Amino acid sequence: MYSNNLSKSFVALPLILFLGSLLSCSSELKKKDLSAPFQLSAKMKKSAQYELAKMDTVNNELVFFGKISADNNKMIEVFPVVGGNVVQVYVELGDHVQKNQLLATIRSTEVASFEMELEDAKNDLAVAKNNLKVTQELFNGRLCSEREVMLAKSNLDKAQSQLNRIQETYQIYHIKKGAIFEVRAPISGFIIQKNINENMLLRSDKTDNIFDIAEITDVWAIANVNEADISKVQLNQKATVSTISYPDDLSYGKVDKIYNMIDEQTKAMQVRIVLPNMGYKLKPEMRATITINYSEDKQMITIPASAVVFDRSKSFVLVDKNGVISTREIVIYRQIGKEAYVKSGLSSGEKIITHNQLLIYDALND
Repeated sequence: MYSNNLSKSFVALPLILFLGSLLSCSSELKKKDLSAPFQLSAKMKKSAQYELAKMDTVNNELVFFGKISADNNKMIEVFPVVGGNVVQVYVELGDHVQKNQLLATIRSTEVASFEMELEDAKNDLAVAKNNLKVTQELFNGRLCSEREVMLAKSNLDKAQSQLNRIQETYQIYHIKKGAIFEVRAPISGFIIQKNINENMLLRSDKTDNIFDIAEITDVWAIANVNEADISKVQLNQKATVSTISYPDDLSYGKVDKIYNMIDEQTKAMQVRIVLPNMGYKLKPEMRATITINYSEDKQMITIPASAVVFDRSKSFVLVDKNGVISTREIVIYRQIGKEAYVKSGLSSGEKIITHNQLLIYDALND
């Protein structure tokens, strides 16, 4: 009995040792797999994009509220030169007009007097020409002196000058027959103000403008700068402008002028940004949000903001070191636009993944 049990023990022992060795090897293989560094597959390598962390100057931004304004240098106020009755108005508020386009016609008694002056000037010129002809003939017949010929020529010159003056007045004021005064556009642009209607009676002493025309291929964005931020705003700083009407259609410019005075009502200083106005989307009096960018006097590690992965209230990036991918926790100092400034966790020159990093992060941290 004892002999049989002993022989069974000798048979079972090698089997137990073999199974133990097998389990030990399996455990070691698992440990090796778990400790193996994560590497990208060939397909992920093709789709991944990389960027080097670099030391750069830290940028900051200031956000102000303001409005879009027409360029005052390209805005014309049109005044009525004469008083009278408005016969017809050909344009409406917001219309685009070309230079010399007819805007309105006014029938005026003052224009009637110009017509009378024109007829008188034409008659005086005809008389002066005839007098010079007669005087010249008399002089040729030795019936008058040379002095009388010179006087006749002088009178002719005066009559011609008077006629030229009245004709120039006609051209400047666009006077037509029938005592009609034509109001024409002095520049091409948009009607941004209209203070005239048909059948309106305009007084000759009216000092208010009847049209405002603005050429708005370029416009101004006027920002109201709080007193606390005045020292941070300087000429030529880059600016980004957005409007409520086109929130995703950003306009870019620079600080062109600083108005060095504080508005008594708003307690703010105004700055001006000149903007190109493609498609005339920016219209005078639109409300605008103006972001002005400026540089701080320090440098930090800079990376694309798109490379940052936010997880569990922390920030991470994926670092590629010789093909080995690792997760790195970082501390963000500030994010401005497409750039993020790193306070700690990265060194200059380290290679980080900027595309498909979320997929790789999930695979690496599962």
